[in-house]
Amino acid sequence: MDTDSVRPAVTELRLSAFKSHRGATFPLGPLTLLTGASGSGKSGVLQAYEILARLGSGARLERAVAAVPGGATGCVPAWARPDEQGRRGFRIGCTVDGPVGPVRLDVAVQADPELRIVGERLTGGGETLLTTALTDPARRAVQAAWYTAGSTPVTRAPLPDDRLGTALLPLRVAGKTAGQRLVLAAAEQVVVALRTVFACDPRPEAMRGAGAGSGDGAGASPSGGGTGTGTGGGSGAGDGSRGAGGRAGGVGGAAAPGARTETGTGTAGGFAAVSGGDGMADDGGTFGGGWGWSAGDGRLRTACDNLPAVLGRTSRECSRRHALLVEAVGAGCVGPVEGLRAEPVSRAGTVGMRALVERGAQPATPLEQLGDGELRYLALALVLLTGPEVLAMDPVGEVLSARQVLGLVTDGMDRCLDGRQARALLELAVRMVGRGHVRLLGTVRDASAADGLPGVRVLHLGA
Repeated sequence: MDTDSVRPAVTELRLSAFKSHRGATFPLGPLTLLTGASGSGKSGVLQAYEILARLGSGARLERAVAAVPGGATGCVPAWARPDEQGRRGFRIGCTVDGPVGPVRLDVAVQADPELRIVGERLTGGGETLLTTALTDPARRAVQAAWYTAGSTPVTRAPLPDDRLGTALLPLRVAGKTAGQRLVLAAAEQVVVALRTVFACDPRPEAMRGAGAGSGDGAGASPSGGGTGTGTGGGSGAGDGSRGAGGRAGGVGGAAAPGARTETGTGTAGGFAAVSGGDGMADDGGTFGGGWGWSAGDGRLRTACDNLPAVLGRTSRECSRRHALLVEAVGAGCVGPVEGLRAEPVSRAGTVGMRALVERGAQPATPLEQLGDGELRYLALALVLLTGPEVLAMDPVGEVLSARQVLGLVTDGMDRCLDGRQARALLELAVRMVGRGHVRLLGTVRDASAADGLPGVRVLHLGA
């Protein structure tokens, strides 16, 4: 088991047929960096991960693949040829380690002519726990069979073809037999790992206000995954960012402000399954950039365009972590850094938040005046030093946070960063990953900044 604790964690990604990848397997350590030439498929690996994460959070398939350029069709390998019915698709999967041991999830997605999940397989504990297959193309459902190990070996029932069956199992499995309890435990392990994925892509132009009022960046962590070729020959495509909808309502989950509420039903084990809702979590902001917006709950969005509001929250709620952030930012910014503060400001009669870097005897620097590399460094350092409660994501509210690990995904981790900043950020990542509360998967142009750092796994694509 490639995990330092019983916290569920994704330890392998499989891109059987996805974009430029064919039969590719990527082992993931606590801190994994992907590097390679442009076009080698680095971003595609993260996109497949994000699709799986969205699906694991209960998002509909269309929403799960929406963030991939070209949508579902853009996920289909260029070499995939349609079958006699014109069907094409993609296949992706992952392995999640945790208390149950390694659990494998594989998904086949048909992208053309209709977007649907045509096959899914969940295996663990030496058993096939769930299989689904498209048996009647005229119906918007797949035939599912899950392990029972009772008087009836398996239970069969239809499931919708636009949602991940694994995420729906707690709504359908009673948990009366040992086999059913194994199914529930394995499904919980997978869903917990996928729902704690957060994709962070700090955009300096949005953080400065270039995207103000556009609504961009209101999304949360990515997620998603699907796979293509089923028995009918279709392979599909899918990718995207996970929608951070409201928490499941099973055992006391509360919906996030600005998000559609998802409903769930608790099982005997206290785990609630997501049964609906694929809205994007938002902190209620109406304008972004260097101003941020203070009316919401201050949860950091993917683009980090509401960073000032989040800095204001962290400085109030956790002075120790805020002090660590100030120290970390000092290693990545030019000039002295003695503090970070947020203050209310008014623009056109609307009150928002503005962040400043305190420089000691020198005048404070407004956040929007920092360089692109400094802004990205600050935002990524904040994510590494915080947890799901400060991020616009949808962790499982029914599982103790001590049993969850944040899965941080960042494409172009070293984008805009100089060598000193890239090294300092990776050193911070090594420290935080070593505590067991966060795992990191990122792409980089140059992996030399990780030379000599303990625990960093570098995968060279296209080599």
